[in-house]
Amino acid sequence: MSELELPHDHGSHRSIDYIEKELEKTESFAIVSEVFKKLSDMTRIRIFWLLCHMEECVINISALLKISSPATSHHLRTLKEGNLITFRREGKEVYYRAADTEEAQLLHKMIERVMEISCPKNTNSNNLNQSQYDIMENVHTYLTEHLSERITIEELSRKFLMNPTTLKQVFKNIYGNSIAAHIKEHRMEKAAELLRETDESILEAAQEVGYESQSKFSEAFKEHFNMLPKEYRKEKKK
Repeated sequence: MSELELPHDHGSHRSIDYIEKELEKTESFAIVSEVFKKLSDMTRIRIFWLLCHMEECVINISALLKISSPATSHHLRTLKEGNLITFRREGKEVYYRAADTEEAQLLHKMIERVMEISCPKNTNSNNLNQSQYDIMENVHTYLTEHLSERITIEELSRKFLMNPTTLKQVFKNIYGNSIAAHIKEHRMEKAAELLRETDESILEAAQEVGYESQSKFSEAFKEHFNMLPKEYRKEKKK
């Protein structure tokens, strides 16, 4: 078969035979498209993310997302049809969790990574200048790259040359939460990832996200995920 010649020659002489063959695999692209369709709704993404972290019933999922049970059931059916979640029955109760498949795990990682890269910023902070935005993004990046360290406001103030009070206020205006509360969320997500995907001890995972005390880490983890680290790991290892 002769190689395809594109209408416009932009000076690139590399072979496009491989690209052409792959693009002809429309069935494969259709499958990928269907997977993304299942996650095309914000509420479904929230439910899927939730079930990646814990097993829950319809009533509790509805309470956590503050939506009706029928709406929750509708979204669960869609996710189940896409093989993204699974369920088990215990008496009359049905419990849902994310499917233990490579596809579901990959989508979970992708969602968390996108959320990490583009943490929602407060659109009501129009009175801030570009310099303040840039500094806060640098502060955010620095903190998320040093989750194992306990960095004080004073240290950040000296490093990024901003008054401590102003730094705290501007960060909250942009990210919608205090520095401590916002970074705690990142710490918990990182800890959950370590418990799911590594064999590190709970103490080692705690230390990687800035907790020297395993008991304080376990307390914070339970507050965030409604279960202890050992319970979370056991659930994810099923």
